[in-house]
Amino acid sequence: MEAGGQRRGIQPWWLAFCFPVMLGCMEQVSAQIKYSVPEEVKVGSVVGNVAKDLGLDISSLEERRFRIVSGTEEAQFAVNQNNGILFVHEKIDREELCKTVSPCLMNLKMVAENPMEIHYVGVEIIDVNDNSPNFKDEENILEIAESTVPGKRFQLPTAHDPDVGINTVRVYKLNQNEYFSIQIRESGEDKIPFLVLQKALDREMHREHKLILTAADGGNPPRSGALNVTVTVLDSNDNHPIFSQEVYSVTVPENVDADTSVIKVKATDEDEGANGDIEYSFGSQLDQKIYDIFSLDKNTGEIRVKGEIDFEKVDVFKLDVHATDKGQPPMSTDCRVIIKVLDKNDNEPQIEVTSLSNMVSEDSKPGTVVYLISIIDQDSGLNGKVICSLSDNVPFDLKPSYQDNMYSLVSKQHLDRESVSHYEVTITATDCGQPPLSTFKTVNIDVSDVNDNKPEFLQNPIEMYLLENNVPGNEICSVSALDKDLNENAALTYHIIREESNQGKAATFLNINSDNGHISALKSFDFETLKTFQFQVVATDSGTPSLSSNVTVHVFILDQNDNAPVILYPVSSNGSAEGVEEIPRNVNAGHLVTKVRAYDADIGYNGWLLFSLQEVTAHSLFGLDRYTGRIRTLRSFTETDEAEHKLLILVKDNGNVSLSATATVVVKLVEPREAFAAADVKSATKDDEDNNVTFYLMITLGSVSTLFLISIIVLIAMQCSKSTDYTSKYLQETNYDGTLCHSIQYRSGDKRYMLVGPRMSIGSTIVPGSHANTLVLPDRRGTSTENFAVN
Repeated sequence: MEAGGQRRGIQPWWLAFCFPVMLGCMEQVSAQIKYSVPEEVKVGSVVGNVAKDLGLDISSLEERRFRIVSGTEEAQFAVNQNNGILFVHEKIDREELCKTVSPCLMNLKMVAENPMEIHYVGVEIIDVNDNSPNFKDEENILEIAESTVPGKRFQLPTAHDPDVGINTVRVYKLNQNEYFSIQIRESGEDKIPFLVLQKALDREMHREHKLILTAADGGNPPRSGALNVTVTVLDSNDNHPIFSQEVYSVTVPENVDADTSVIKVKATDEDEGANGDIEYSFGSQLDQKIYDIFSLDKNTGEIRVKGEIDFEKVDVFKLDVHATDKGQPPMSTDCRVIIKVLDKNDNEPQIEVTSLSNMVSEDSKPGTVVYLISIIDQDSGLNGKVICSLSDNVPFDLKPSYQDNMYSLVSKQHLDRESVSHYEVTITATDCGQPPLSTFKTVNIDVSDVNDNKPEFLQNPIEMYLLENNVPGNEICSVSALDKDLNENAALTYHIIREESNQGKAATFLNINSDNGHISALKSFDFETLKTFQFQVVATDSGTPSLSSNVTVHVFILDQNDNAPVILYPVSSNGSAEGVEEIPRNVNAGHLVTKVRAYDADIGYNGWLLFSLQEVTAHSLFGLDRYTGRIRTLRSFTETDEAEHKLLILVKDNGNVSLSATATVVVKLVEPREAFAAADVKSATKDDEDNNVTFYLMITLGSVSTLFLISIIVLIAMQCSKSTDYTSKYLQETNYDGTLCHSIQYRSGDKRYMLVGPRMSIGSTIVPGSHANTLVLPDRRGTSTENFAVN
């Protein structure tokens, strides 16, 4: 109690001196900040400014959630996010936290986010002399025979002080008396007091001796505890047992089977009979748990394993064994048995995963921290050394920390969510024991999307075919694009590029649904006015920033039979086409009377004209070529044939619903002119002859020139038809027969198409069964042929 009073009187002065010194003892070891703080310090006391010592921006601590993230020590300490000060959060009791371990070091793992940083702060708990030495019992009774010779030693109970270092038990004192003194035996860090007999006892003079044993620690001021020792003087039994050695040491592996022999202690007694018979027993000062782990044979002194030995719980056992004879009074002695436990690899590593989020962006840089990995193995030495690895073929790696068994799971390459959006990473921790033990843990990592993919059209360019005379407002086609991204990054809108060019003007009559890409025409198209045009559609995603791509749409207008044939000859007048042809009566069969010429603005079958005789006065006289419109005589005329014949000719196209026109040709038969009389010829003036000769010469020269020009034009046309410049535009060609029509060709992809009239080029073949007037034309670029669609 007195010692306690001195402690209360001196402690405030001691704390006032030591506390600032300890707080200032701060050093950086292996990039780790280390502080010192005494135990029992007031809650709220400042340990140190961690943020300042680590070089962190104090103003961003709260935003970055600067905190202690792992370990049991966070209950003892806390960090202020406003100023970065590490302070005592709960009362610190070094004896509760570290027991006899010295120094008492606590490792704090501190994390700051955005970006993630990990720091390790060590706090050493400095022992304060806050515990007094304490004996297990308040009184100890010794029985000593009066025949005991001076110098005999008797072991006294040891005092326990949970403090460490200089603050633990350092000295034992005995109150002043003439019979006994105190002697200390050091066994490692332990100090064992022995009562030494200084003077022979006389039971008749003093049956009992009252002693006070005081244990004092080395604190400043020192603290102490007392034990009342009562010595009862007995008679006879002059010799006490003696162990073969005072300290026995042995090793035993952990997890050894029960009933395994550990060691056998041996004591001898020179007395005879009952005074020399020895019994062994454990010392009364042992922890009760020892009796559950070991057993002692009282007759042989053999110590055997009784319960479970676990290195991770206790690595060293210190046993006191007493040897007592059966004399009256009995005499005893004691020895110390130290049992060291050998570690076995019986604990698998434990994996602790700390993560702020299991999501990592696909545009994150290599080295981005995803998880914090802590590996704990309760074994020691190589059995507790752990090697950590990841599953194969994952774009992640383990980055070891300077602290053992600490890792960061980081990305080692750029990620692509469109290739792999989810990873299951297996972490394997294997210790170095024999045999090694392993444990596994699987963590899930999701890759978040960024807008890194443009929309893609399945086909580019797109070709579409549209019948003329379409209904305005109806959908004519649809475009669609795909985006490999997700959510808003894949939400697409469409719009048409409006251009000022001639091709682009047609796009002004188009409208597109921005959500689904459906395109409708705002007007009706006329093939005879516009045959083809193109425009561009742009698909844009909703990402930030948005990405887009475009596609070119080629539109080909397809002809419909919406134009009736037009008679070019005979010339129409008053709404009807009628002509008069005069032929000599003496012409032979096959004579060309005339040719009906017609024109149809449509193309293909719609513009393919056929001629037929609807009415004729004499079917045996005249024939009509259904393709060319030529009218020829079928036989020679006779005297009985009428002089005038009327022919009604029907011209119709080949559309599904054919359109037609009619022409009337009146053929008059005239007598051939007889030869002039010779007299009349002679009477003709020389000037008339000259004029006739000149006239015929002019006709001849004009005919020859015309034939030459026609030949040149035909040759040029043939050369142009051999051109290798195939485009997607329609090309106008002339027909070589009497009927005027169109021949239009265009190229689409790797195919060349031709839309022709009723008469086709030599060598062309109509594909049977085709409703589209498909032609197979010789490929002028090589020996192969190409298929062409005729409409």
